[in-house]
Amino acid sequence: MQLKDKVALVTGSSRGIGRAIALKLAEEGCHLAVNYLSNTWAAEQAAEQIRNTGQKAVLFQVDVSNFADAEEMVKKVKSDYGRIDILVNNVGPFLYKSIFDTSIQEWHDIFNSNLNSVFYCCKAVVPIMREQKSGVITNIGAPNAERTQGYIRNCAYATAKTGVVVFSKSLAKEEAKNGIRVNVVNPGFVETENYTKEDKEHWANEIPLKRMGTPEEIANAVAFLCSDEASYISGSVLNVHGGLWC
Repeated sequence: MQLKDKVALVTGSSRGIGRAIALKLAEEGCHLAVNYLSNTWAAEQAAEQIRNTGQKAVLFQVDVSNFADAEEMVKKVKSDYGRIDILVNNVGPFLYKSIFDTSIQEWHDIFNSNLNSVFYCCKAVVPIMREQKSGVITNIGAPNAERTQGYIRNCAYATAKTGVVVFSKSLAKEEAKNGIRVNVVNPGFVETENYTKEDKEHWANEIPLKRMGTPEEIANAVAFLCSDEASYISGSVLNVHGGLWC
């Protein structure tokens, strides 16, 4: 992939899928801005892995669900690296509750982290990419988030992730003239610390490929969309879910 010496900002990249994305981009030649919220030890470990590939890594402990903080982070990344070629919006905690049991605060928290953070980071990064006349944004959605449908005990998260898809397609249309591509990767059920052994066994039986995905498989899809090999792909949604709900 043609990513050598590009600068990538990956939100929520200290653990799980975000960390795998950051490391894959580094392996393909990118210098990284590693964003995290609270786990400094994990972030430092991620940065060390990136540096072991020979690429640069700078840590940014920032809550991207706050626009002022996200904007300040983007300014610092630009100051440190001189440019931003790739933005991956990966932040997005899950909430499994019925609509009635979801509190007002939980609703706002899910939208702030999953949807508003995408808007905030894009709003801060797009002017830089416009000036460069190039840039790639890949937003992380959820399984089949492009299909508008109802979900039991998953309303807040599903609604926010559907919003990510609509936002991404809209931004792709608006910014194409400025050389900016925008796409979405929808991960399926991926083996992370969020799932118990019982969860993994259950989904292995439900998924057509008979296993959960790995963070690295999501990272491979993101890296492809961020590369010049995907230079004619924009406004697209790529489901990486092992055939589930296809």
